[in-house]
Order: sequence, then structure tokens, then C-alpha cells
Amino acid sequence: MTTRNQILQELDTLPDDLHPQVLQFIQTLRQQHQTPPSNAWDTLETLTGTLEAPADWSAQHCSKMP
Repeated sequence: MTTRNQILQELDTLPDDLHPQVLQFIQTLRQQHQTPPSNAWDTLETLTGTLEAPADWSAQHCSKMP
């Protein structure tokens, strides 16, 4: 069985609500493969939206100074 067929078989058994995440992952892989990042900022930009996290990470830190 080819890798492509294995991927398709796995996709068939995956719940439908996870398909958008798989699509996003595939698109990210394609983008990274086609355009290698030239610096760290480009690398971070390619990863934008690939992780579920708070919209504002600063909200996770205490704003009170000792």
C-alpha cells in the first residue's frame, strides 16, 4: 500500500470535524516546502494559526509588579 493510500484510508476513518485541521496541516506543509523561510520571523509566520491558544498571550501573565 502506498503512503498516499494509507493517508486516504486514515482520513476516511477520521471524524468529519477533524478534516479542516488536516487540510490546514497539509496546506502548511505545502507552503513550507515551496517557500523555505529566510529567517526566524518567516518561520513563525508560517506557523501562525496552527496552534489553538489565547488570542493575547500577555493575558496569561500577571501584570502586577512586586
